[in-house]
Amino acid sequence: MKNVFFALHGLLSKINSPKTAEAARHAKKNWKKHRPAFSVSNVLLVLTLLFLFAPLIFIIIFSFNGTKGSEFTNFSLVWYKKLLFDSDKLWASLLNSVIIAVSAGIVSTILGTLASIGINWYKFRGRNVIQTLTYLPMVLPEVIVGISTLIFFGGIHVPLGLFTIFAAHTTFCLPFVFLMVNARLDEFDYSIIEAAHDLGASELQTMLKVVVPAIMPGILSGFMMAITMSLEDFVITYFVGGPGSTTLPVYVYSSIKYGVSPVINSLSCVMISITCLLAFTLRKGLKGIAASH
Repeated sequence: MKNVFFALHGLLSKINSPKTAEAARHAKKNWKKHRPAFSVSNVLLVLTLLFLFAPLIFIIIFSFNGTKGSEFTNFSLVWYKKLLFDSDKLWASLLNSVIIAVSAGIVSTILGTLASIGINWYKFRGRNVIQTLTYLPMVLPEVIVGISTLIFFGGIHVPLGLFTIFAAHTTFCLPFVFLMVNARLDEFDYSIIEAAHDLGASELQTMLKVVVPAIMPGILSGFMMAITMSLEDFVITYFVGGPGSTTLPVYVYSSIKYGVSPVINSLSCVMISITCLLAFTLRKGLKGIAASH
């Protein structure tokens, strides 16, 4: 057994050596150059992309349709005009969604980042239990989360409205931020913290000037994830929302009873364009931040 162990150890050492890793990178590049343009994997990739993005393409196309029908008749901007000048309730619901998403994203990002740093930085009793419980809102069905949150607010006599939606969304988004920041902290070199302490930095200075800048890509990713989850949430919002706190998903659901208005298609097209612009912009920004650290 010892001989087998030493043989495996020597093999792994050769695999992990710098020369072997460099040779593997060159082999990967050469394989990509000689990879055929047509293959089963490429076909599956194209089919998957079509399956994912075909509904979005149809929404964009029919946002320029001149009629409400399911057939494209003529190109028109009438629904964009109605979106801008004759959709007060829709804009009010969108404003509610943005306010709740941004506020819940900020609070959940702060709490999730501090929780992730605390669990990774300190060793204490019940650490693993707390870490496991943090993921519960992420794996539980949203119906259960919505009902339990509604019962909780009813038990402490909190009136349903924007605040209850904000509190529920913060609880729901916090595990996603925790997961994103925790993944970044797993790659963190803790010898930097020791070096900061050796140079006389306090724990607060180390966290603000060393740890937070190093994990900023994870923090920003968690913040964007929290905003996305809050904007698209319907189930939890439906349970904990009250009068005057209609969000965009709830408004769209209520309008479906009378048929999907092409105005929704126009708003969807605008939101898709803004999301793509933000995604490409943040992608470059996060790459720059990650490269600097």
